[in-house]
Amino acid sequence: MGGFFGAVSKKPCVNDLFYGTDYNSHLGTKRAGLVTFDPEKGFNRTIHSLERDYFRSKFEDELDRFVGNQGLGVISDTDPQPIIVNSHLGRYAVVTVAKINNLREIAAELLAERMHLSELSANNVNQTEVVALLINMGESFVDGINLVYKKIKGSCSMLVLTEDGIIAARDYLGRTPIVIGQKSDGFAVSSETSSFPNLDYKTVRDVGPGEIVRLRADGIEVMQAPASRKQICSFLWVYYGFPASDYEAINVEDVREAGGRALGKADPTEADCVCGIPDSGVGFALGYAEGRGIPYRRAVLKYTPTWPRSFTPGNQSRRDLVAKMKLIPNKAILDGKRVVFCDDSIVRGTQLRDNVRTFFECGAKEVHARISCPPLVYGCPFIGFTSSKSDLELITRRIIRDFEGSDDARLDVYATTGTPEYERMVKEIARQLELSSLSFAKLEDLIESIGLPKCDICTHCFDGTGLCPSKAWAQDHPDD
Repeated sequence: MGGFFGAVSKKPCVNDLFYGTDYNSHLGTKRAGLVTFDPEKGFNRTIHSLERDYFRSKFEDELDRFVGNQGLGVISDTDPQPIIVNSHLGRYAVVTVAKINNLREIAAELLAERMHLSELSANNVNQTEVVALLINMGESFVDGINLVYKKIKGSCSMLVLTEDGIIAARDYLGRTPIVIGQKSDGFAVSSETSSFPNLDYKTVRDVGPGEIVRLRADGIEVMQAPASRKQICSFLWVYYGFPASDYEAINVEDVREAGGRALGKADPTEADCVCGIPDSGVGFALGYAEGRGIPYRRAVLKYTPTWPRSFTPGNQSRRDLVAKMKLIPNKAILDGKRVVFCDDSIVRGTQLRDNVRTFFECGAKEVHARISCPPLVYGCPFIGFTSSKSDLELITRRIIRDFEGSDDARLDVYATTGTPEYERMVKEIARQLELSSLSFAKLEDLIESIGLPKCDICTHCFDGTGLCPSKAWAQDHPDD
């Protein structure tokens, strides 16, 4: 998905910028970048690949050359960024967390207007550069950012580093978060509240959907009020979010534990212990263990010294190996036991199948899977939370195609908990993954655990519902 961090202060900000950006590292695996601004030395930028190394090791030796009291950092799952621009709006740098589905169409429109694209890599259009070009077409930053909201199909949140502070603009329907923190000498803005405490920032508030604010060291200026609607990605609480982070003042770990308790109380399965697939399955497993009254045991552990995150080798067989290298089963706990293990979701099912086989090889008598969200039946058009190029990479869709003889027949009934079609699909997933049993969280329980109205949460990947930000923008601005 990606994440970003910005700091604007009355004193040099590079330390806060460096460590604050690092606290967003779990959100992306491709590239990272830092940029600072100093009135005398101007903009200074560095971009590095993260595909074979970690953020800190890439940037730590360069920190002394970053000067200035304001800057941005980004962890990107897509394009190289930040982009630095010199335009009629002045000099600025921009970073984005975005998924732009109509990127090439917008790029073609810009080229037809005699603009140029300079950040091409491997014949791919850099979506952050396209965002910058759209901003440049406005009479002001607010005008240009609204053009982004109007044009893109997908989602886009951004930070803009200007000579006069940082502008933060959240996706028009708020699918991806932006939160503001404050301490005595300035402000920070981040994708994750968990980046604040150790840097002594106190969370001030979330930037609202479609809201545009400017942060200076001495205050916050609201440049555009929030939009009237929101569609916050429910997967923030299920998978993306760091357990200590809050979105809309709702804590990630609290939501996961609440969802686990709900499923545990309703589940009659007899088992000896519960474990969570680290990291994002642990909170749900703790809640399930409490709700079901079964002890939580660490039957599988994540090897953090050299596998704190998964990298993506170019070779497919090596990718398959990497997916399991970081998880180590504990045979002493598994042997002879009926085990319930909890995970955040099932996408393709490949890694889960490997885990199940390993558990049985370690002597488990039964292996039951409990998943903290409903089945993923629809690909997400708004946020890039998997590397899937097609909905048919989802195990659910392959099964539905086999059942129905069509790629997209009757998806709604398969996505509805409790229908005969839903039950048949879940049973087939369990069979293919060689599970003793399989259950998914109900959509209603997930929504209740989050605590926001259904209309404020995007659940498109589960039930196919979800507003397009550009359509929402057009509805709210019929005269533009």
